[in-house]
Amino acid sequence: MLVNDIIQAIEAAAPPVYQESYDNCGLQVGNPQTEVTGVLICLDVTEQVVDEAIARGCNMIVAHHPLIFSGLKRISGRGYVERVVIKAIKNDISIFAAHTSLDNMSSGVNAAIADRLGLMNTSVLAPKPGTLSKLYTYAPANIADQVRDSLFAAGAGDISHYRECSFSTTGTGTFRPGASASPAIGSAGGERETLEEVKIEVLVPRHAEGKVLRALFANHIYEEVAYEMIPLSNTNQQIGAGMIGFLPTPMPDTDFLAFLKQTMKTDCIRHTSLLGNKIEKVAICGGSGSFLLRDAVSAGADVFITGDFKYHQFFDAEEKIVITDIGHYESEQFTSGIFETILKKKFPTFAILLSNINTNPVKYYY
Repeated sequence: MLVNDIIQAIEAAAPPVYQESYDNCGLQVGNPQTEVTGVLICLDVTEQVVDEAIARGCNMIVAHHPLIFSGLKRISGRGYVERVVIKAIKNDISIFAAHTSLDNMSSGVNAAIADRLGLMNTSVLAPKPGTLSKLYTYAPANIADQVRDSLFAAGAGDISHYRECSFSTTGTGTFRPGASASPAIGSAGGERETLEEVKIEVLVPRHAEGKVLRALFANHIYEEVAYEMIPLSNTNQQIGAGMIGFLPTPMPDTDFLAFLKQTMKTDCIRHTSLLGNKIEKVAICGGSGSFLLRDAVSAGADVFITGDFKYHQFFDAEEKIVITDIGHYESEQFTSGIFETILKKKFPTFAILLSNINTNPVKYYY
């Protein structure tokens, strides 16, 4: 088992192409070809977490938050990030992070919160644009089904909860092989060929474009495969920030706060004024989610659960919604379980361990 095997398993579920521009997902310390003895999963990488990895025989750490967000100009041990890097290198420990690449997946961080709260009929709160392309390709009628099936198998044709979606039209194609061509139909330097072809149209998610094109080329008979891959402005309903859903039974706002505090295992909740309404429609965003407040209001949510709201941002609720700030760490504390599920499904007999260290830097005094 190599470090790269662990990376590939996680990135299949959280493709790095969906991380935000400011983020730094991926392998941050280590060699992808290193043999792995064990994996320790955590939310944040601290010196204590590295010590734990050493003590528990793990030479790879998988974290949600990247240790390194921006470039290091020196590694002298002046700050905790530099000290962690030094300790990891000295002890041959690889460090990998999947942050907003996981946040933006409909099965990621927000889904974990929604599951704990028992939300139903969930959907992405702010679907991400620029994550879909349209593939047009052309195949002789006798191999059209083979080509279409190969595209589906490679990840094309998914639209929300529907699979193997495509559109086809039949027409007439022409081509004349050049003298140096190796045509599957006709002969080099021969006459113009005319034959019945099928135009196949499918949607392709951004992360699957390479795999889909390889499948197209491998299953087509033409020496030169005609195709167009065109980026779309459509939003992908399965990719984006936040989530919204419904409680099974509406509950009074005070009861909901108590339920939220207990379910999310948080010591306190900062919130705006309660409006005296029953809570049914719930918007969530793990981590820092203030940028989604308008989306939550526009979606008609009764309450918005997130972390890291600033003082003046609470005024923006304007009695249209109840903001509940449960804390950054508290909203993402169950992320480790997502990584554990991904890795244990792929490597059921391998040593996948959860960190026992609470890395929350925020403490509460009562």
